[in-house]
Amino acid sequence: MKNKIVYYCCILLFPVVLEAQTIIRVVDGKSGDPIPFVFAKLNNQRSFVSDETGRIEVALPQAAEMIFTHVAFLTKTVEIPAAGELDVQLERSDNTLAEVVVSSFESERPLLVQAAGVVRVAESELARFNETSVVHAFNTKPGVRVEERAPASYRISIRGSSLRSPFGVRNIKVYWNDIPFTGADGTTPLNILDLSNIENTEIIKGPAGSIYGAGNGGVISFSSKQQVDENRISTDLSAGDFGLVRYRLGVQQQLENGGISVSYAKQKADGYRDHTAMDREVFQMAGTFNPSDKQRINTQLLYSDLFYQLPGALTAAQRDENPRQARPGSASQNASIAQKSMYGTIGHEYLFSPQTANRTSFYINTTDFENPFNLDYKKETQFSYGGRTSFTHNGTLGAIPVRLIAGGEYQLAKAAAQNFGNRNGVADTIRFSDDLITSTAFLFQQIEAELTERLLLTLGLSENFSNYNISRNIDALRRTPSSAQRRFDPVVVPRIALSAKLSETSAVHGSISSGFSPPTIDEVRTNEGSINLDLEAEKGINYEVGYRSSYANGMINLDVSAFYFQLDETITTFTNEQGVVLFRNAGATDQKGIEGQVDYFLIRNQLGFVQELKLTHAYTGHYFTFSNFVSGGNDFSGNNLTGVAPHTVVNKVDLRTRLGLYANFTHQFVDEIPLNDANTVHQEAYHLVNARIGWRRNLGIRWDLEVFAGAENLLNEAYSLGNDLNAFGGRFFQPAATRNYYGGIKMGMKY
Repeated sequence: MKNKIVYYCCILLFPVVLEAQTIIRVVDGKSGDPIPFVFAKLNNQRSFVSDETGRIEVALPQAAEMIFTHVAFLTKTVEIPAAGELDVQLERSDNTLAEVVVSSFESERPLLVQAAGVVRVAESELARFNETSVVHAFNTKPGVRVEERAPASYRISIRGSSLRSPFGVRNIKVYWNDIPFTGADGTTPLNILDLSNIENTEIIKGPAGSIYGAGNGGVISFSSKQQVDENRISTDLSAGDFGLVRYRLGVQQQLENGGISVSYAKQKADGYRDHTAMDREVFQMAGTFNPSDKQRINTQLLYSDLFYQLPGALTAAQRDENPRQARPGSASQNASIAQKSMYGTIGHEYLFSPQTANRTSFYINTTDFENPFNLDYKKETQFSYGGRTSFTHNGTLGAIPVRLIAGGEYQLAKAAAQNFGNRNGVADTIRFSDDLITSTAFLFQQIEAELTERLLLTLGLSENFSNYNISRNIDALRRTPSSAQRRFDPVVVPRIALSAKLSETSAVHGSISSGFSPPTIDEVRTNEGSINLDLEAEKGINYEVGYRSSYANGMINLDVSAFYFQLDETITTFTNEQGVVLFRNAGATDQKGIEGQVDYFLIRNQLGFVQELKLTHAYTGHYFTFSNFVSGGNDFSGNNLTGVAPHTVVNKVDLRTRLGLYANFTHQFVDEIPLNDANTVHQEAYHLVNARIGWRRNLGIRWDLEVFAGAENLLNEAYSLGNDLNAFGGRFFQPAATRNYYGGIKMGMKY
């Protein structure tokens, strides 16, 4: 009895804290199933592993934060109480097609049942390469090709859609955080974005006009990080060959009903070739606010200051003599682009009821553009605005569950454009000056009907309107003001699609979709002063079937599709004797293709030293021909479509270890590419090999660190990543960089 009294007195008199027992159950956030073999780290010192029932027992003197990691789930930090029981829910890291949710065609559904050629580029895939552009990451996707003729000079081809794009991004609709990033004039300033402005990307291959309007090539939807879930400061620094330097600083702050994030990125490079320097600064401020359970507001402010030089294309002889040289005259004429752009956006999501919701976004944009070129000097100031709204309602039609989607989009752009002579890189006498007004609008409707538990039918339709007005105030050649206007007839674009689940992890799909693409203002109003009002809109129809499946609990994933696209009034390029690129309708083309990707895990073991070893193979077969094309007395019917490689193969190897070491290896084979309509000049086939290695770890609860290094073009191939098509004087080739290296560091801190 005496001993017990002494024991209780000691507990009362001395502030000794006995560690209480906490029981943690780690479960799948979606299914609620327990997750075995989850690593949990406490204060970066003590480690625990969940048992076969997902259970962890830990004794804590006080509440503390623990980091939970598993190869199949997203890493999560959770505050653990000093005593009691707690369920920790982890989100899957999208290892199977049934778990990857995409928002294509305004409908959030698993990729498995999307009845279209859709691919996703995650932020982690952008980080497999040197993080200076989207080029290499996008080029690992079947059916997608991004060309970079000089740093920041991009051209995107989805299923061969770059035929009419001598420069810039055309015939593809691009969105950024739900706003139309493609302007009313049909062009897209993709190069003003830094990779820090992009977290996730979805790409629709082929016509998607039933929801997204003009564009036969497809749709690219970028999104930056929206939800601020922690207070954090982060910074990146990287450097590489040819004068490359990039650094970034970001801050995100949680608020009571949302959060604010701010980032600044600076990138400079001298470039591989002469006269290929680039310099870009990008500032982004974003806010997310939740006024109530039914509302969410997103705001963005983006400012970009971009400058890059244009080296110009070389002949085969010039390329062989010195691939690093610029086209004669490019440097002396200061051929380059200087562009300052500012976007202000606001988006509003409102939940009227559990069945009905609306999402609306607006933007305003100002751009100052200056482009001295070998032949002239162009200046343009543009102001534009626009918006998009979409209503979604989930209900029933009789006994059939249906989802109704309806909305519209409108854009207007006003520009003052002047073309001058170019005297040693300085604007000389004005040649012509125009006021340009371009507008585009469309309404869309879509119904999705779940005919059975496994059968999903989609019917979509849009009505499209577009016009442009050119007022020529100064015309040095004709010396008479003039005006030109083109209003395109309303275009109705339908789509029908069917998806059938064969099992919980496999499905087939088929679709028939129409598309159209009116000429852009740059194709109508060309640099030598002509206005081509006879240029017609491209129109096409696409037939597609596909199969997707996951095997062995997501260890193997397969996505394959075949399509046939018939395009009429195809817009192609040609170059006159002065070297000015002009445009014409080239009859019809037949575009048959097959695209496929398979990825599989050789190793996925949370407890092993090698936690993950994944292989990916992708194949693109594009068999595109002119079906009816006669030009200048030459019949090119039956020739291969200009600028399209018939075969492309991509192989990837990704390795991740328990120590935080990782390695990414990428091999790409690109078949020879015809560079003119006659198919007499080709870009030779090439193999491109890139690699990146690094170490990534959490240093305690608050800090994280990554160190990386990589190499591009390890085989030191001589190739062009982008070529000039149908070039006058044999100037087809834009040589890409030889073997080069880069490295960098990333740091982050929670506060």
